[in-house]
Amino acid sequence: MPSPQEILAELKKIKYPGFSRDIVSFGLIKDIEVAHAEVTVILAAPAAKPEIINEIAGEIRRAIGAMAGAPPVNLQIDQAPPPRMAGTLPRRPIPGVSHVVAVASGKGGVGKSTVAVNLALAMRALGWRVGLMDADVYGPSVAMMMGGEGRAGLTAQRCIVPLERFGIRYISMAMFIADDTPIIWRGPMVTKLESEFLFNVEWGELDCLVLDLPPGTGDAQLTITQRVALAGGVIVTTPQEIALLDVKRGVAMFNEVEIPVLGVIENMSFHLCGKCGHRHEIFAHGGGKSFAQSLGVPFLGELPITRELREGGDRAQPIVAVHPEHPVSDAFKSVAANVIAHLSRAEPPAG
Repeated sequence: MPSPQEILAELKKIKYPGFSRDIVSFGLIKDIEVAHAEVTVILAAPAAKPEIINEIAGEIRRAIGAMAGAPPVNLQIDQAPPPRMAGTLPRRPIPGVSHVVAVASGKGGVGKSTVAVNLALAMRALGWRVGLMDADVYGPSVAMMMGGEGRAGLTAQRCIVPLERFGIRYISMAMFIADDTPIIWRGPMVTKLESEFLFNVEWGELDCLVLDLPPGTGDAQLTITQRVALAGGVIVTTPQEIALLDVKRGVAMFNEVEIPVLGVIENMSFHLCGKCGHRHEIFAHGGGKSFAQSLGVPFLGELPITRELREGGDRAQPIVAVHPEHPVSDAFKSVAANVIAHLSRAEPPAG
């Protein structure tokens, strides 16, 4: 008959739906009791949706049932709040920052950083004071897209001074390392750096701080959503079905940590020909809007792909800042106006 410790080790292999973290790390396993007649597992999951609890319960039964000598499983749901995960701090606001918005994607390759940079610039063009934080430690790209010379400095109080260009203050791991230096860090080091960027940077007075999250739904994303008071999340996708499936994971991530989803942006929605002005739907079209509607979240708008947009990112000449009259810039401003409207209607985020 397996011991409670052996059962717990097996349960650590079960991932929480939509996340890379396991159900034990999430604090869902309150107790395990082993007797000759049955194994009792007490599950603390009061905030999870019934379908999520059912999925987890089924995985628990299968995992224990596959263990040699295990008796039947008696699964009990405790409605008491689950214990706080080790290392989790209360969500807190950033002094001087009115709203914090996370730009996320379920997978890489959808142009999330390009969207984050130009969305921040579009909000700035609409009159908001905006900052930009590159939360992708392993693959930072905001600094390359924004440009600017020099490294981030330090004040006498050891606070980080961000760079500023196009009227936006921004910070990125790329400001602290050489271009060819690999970042080989474990999770705790990444978590510490993200906390420094959030709470030890002189952001000043901002209407909104835009966070460019790394792709996926792993520890880095979870750390940020648990530590800072977010006004909401924006999910970037492309029209292809394989990308749309990851939108569901992104929405689930924000829902499970009780962060409002401000909406979905469909990037690369169509190609806008610079010569003839015609639009070509290379990756299909409209999937982001229909999928957002099926998930019950707002659709913030569609963004085209053009040569000027790509070149602007490569040359540190983002299109919204350098070519404000371009149709792509207008598209970004339309999306930014929708984000601002949602933020203006929302209640202040709880800490």
